[in-house]
Amino acid sequence: MRILIVTAGSRGDVAPFTGLGRRLLDAGHEVAVAAHAPFAGLVRGCGLDHRPLPGDPRELIRARGRAASPGEARAVTAAFLDRLADGVVGVVADGTDLVLTAFGPAGLSRAAGEACAVPVVGTYLAPSFATREFPLPGASGVAGGPGAPGVHGAPGGPGGPGESGGPGAPGDGGLGPEGNLAAGRELLARAGGLQAEVLTRLRARLGLPATASPEPDAEIRPVLHGFSPLVVPRPADWPSQVEVVGYWWPARPRDWQPPAELTDFLQAGPPPVFIGFGSMAPDQGERLGELVTAAVARAGVRAVVQAGWAGLTASGDDVLTVGDLPHDWLFPRTAAVVHHAGAGTTAAGLRAGVPAVVVPAMADQPFWAARLHRLGVAPRPLPLDALTAESLGAAITACLTDPALGRRAADLAEAVAAEDGAAAVLAHIGAVGRGEAGHGDRTSGEPGAS
Repeated sequence: MRILIVTAGSRGDVAPFTGLGRRLLDAGHEVAVAAHAPFAGLVRGCGLDHRPLPGDPRELIRARGRAASPGEARAVTAAFLDRLADGVVGVVADGTDLVLTAFGPAGLSRAAGEACAVPVVGTYLAPSFATREFPLPGASGVAGGPGAPGVHGAPGGPGGPGESGGPGAPGDGGLGPEGNLAAGRELLARAGGLQAEVLTRLRARLGLPATASPEPDAEIRPVLHGFSPLVVPRPADWPSQVEVVGYWWPARPRDWQPPAELTDFLQAGPPPVFIGFGSMAPDQGERLGELVTAAVARAGVRAVVQAGWAGLTASGDDVLTVGDLPHDWLFPRTAAVVHHAGAGTTAAGLRAGVPAVVVPAMADQPFWAARLHRLGVAPRPLPLDALTAESLGAAITACLTDPALGRRAADLAEAVAAEDGAAAVLAHIGAVGRGEAGHGDRTSGEPGAS
């Protein structure tokens, strides 16, 4: 079967699908990943075909940051989505038997699949259906305010910070069950509202009827969530055909070898702390680099600092700055990981079995940060916009000197390793191939299911 995976956003929105794609490839399928051009090397390096999507998510974040008003920011995002819509239609029309879509471009993928008579399956990296059990990532009405909907894998997308009390118990975030449900519905409605005009124009161009729901992915079934049920259990009130199946671990590029400078650094002393903020804080590398340098000195640790989109650099005899590299190789060689709590980096830290210091900035990051704290593998989160050298240094020290965090991280890693999220996707694809599952058949669950 020819399978096309459609994803949009940052590296963290692409990397998990390289691992899923490799599993599909090994099972005998033809696999292509449609992603923005900057990730062509990542996709091809993992042995998968790459189909380019227009737009650069890093430039989108910068343009939104320069916007003089919320209206201008929305216009920038709408223009990005218009180009993305044409790109998604193009890659689907190039030929495929099945589309697997991330959350961000789900409505676009659904329209393209409908026009080309190709089934579409949702493959999402963060919770994307309203529930009474917790507020969705980026939901409003909880501390920190809403995250703006956008194109990232999580409903919050690229936007302002959104705080979640973390999943796992009714009333998290202080909203109560009905408040959680209402906040989730509001978030999904905002996400749908941002894409509504884009989808209306796209569907009209393709000769398709208007959608029945304002939510961009409401007509996609099944939907498989690629995170561990040990981290976020499946809510009881989610619709049928919406599942939590386990992580899809990023593939390691076939010819990748660790840089000699890095291996020498690791061998020269005790395990370092990893520090990286992924796609956060573009153009703030100098400020954050000075902060990180001071925090590392305060904590008295060695550190491997990943530049990321911020261009982060730090100095000192016990500090090494690196570029992109496989977290599955590096993280098990560290004493702890300091990161922005993006879905992919969160998963990599859990897999490595090392404790974390989480510094969330926006979208789904506060959700994952709060969840790591609740799971007992990280101290209380430090929001990026309030981060200081003092607070980061103290958090690193607390993380490394609390043996309970390390023990819990190791135990959770062992349990997560027993799961196989890709196997569940393969089973669903087999059902599609046999004609036992399709796209667009809507089934309702408990009240409030989207």
